[in-house]
Amino acid sequence: MWHQLTQADIRAALQKPLPGIAAQIKLAPLVRIESLRTAPPADARTAGVLILLYQHEGAWYFPLMKRTEDGLTHGGQISLPGGSQEAGESLQETALREACEEIGAAHVEVLGQLSTLYIPPSNFLVTPTVGYVAGRPDFHCDPREVAELIEVPLSMLLDPQVVKREPWTLRGTTVEVPFYQIGPHKVWGATAMILSEFSLVLAE
Repeated sequence: MWHQLTQADIRAALQKPLPGIAAQIKLAPLVRIESLRTAPPADARTAGVLILLYQHEGAWYFPLMKRTEDGLTHGGQISLPGGSQEAGESLQETALREACEEIGAAHVEVLGQLSTLYIPPSNFLVTPTVGYVAGRPDFHCDPREVAELIEVPLSMLLDPQVVKREPWTLRGTTVEVPFYQIGPHKVWGATAMILSEFSLVLAE
């Protein structure tokens, strides 16, 4: 099914009503569920991230990146390319600019957007954009921000064996955390919640 998807199919799926919290909650730690159901604070910082789709050897892929251990809130974690919105730009423009700066993505065709997601630890209100490039990009990663580029087959998002749950200690409390096991990487938190919504959008 996944390899038969076209740009038009994905664009059409993103024009339908989005599942939002109903999908995000599937990959949310229990401690996050209350914040998903609460309006974000007025001082939340806006940010944009990009799900960048491309076809390679007959299959759909998208990149994730392991962030450098920079001492910031999400240092060392697996994320989508993206960052803070700058003055005068739309959130789509933010996602495209950041993806260009971080992994060298260029000539991206925007297919749509997903639901916004508030991230309490960093006080970011994130809007995901979904984009497409023809063929595998010539990735050029910024070593100051990207420790590793991870190319993920889109088909993995629908494989139930990829979703795992483990007890983790977060900020002094033990909680059950759901995540995508992508090779050796555990993709959790906001990135997993965004991908959960995207997988449900494409599956419907």
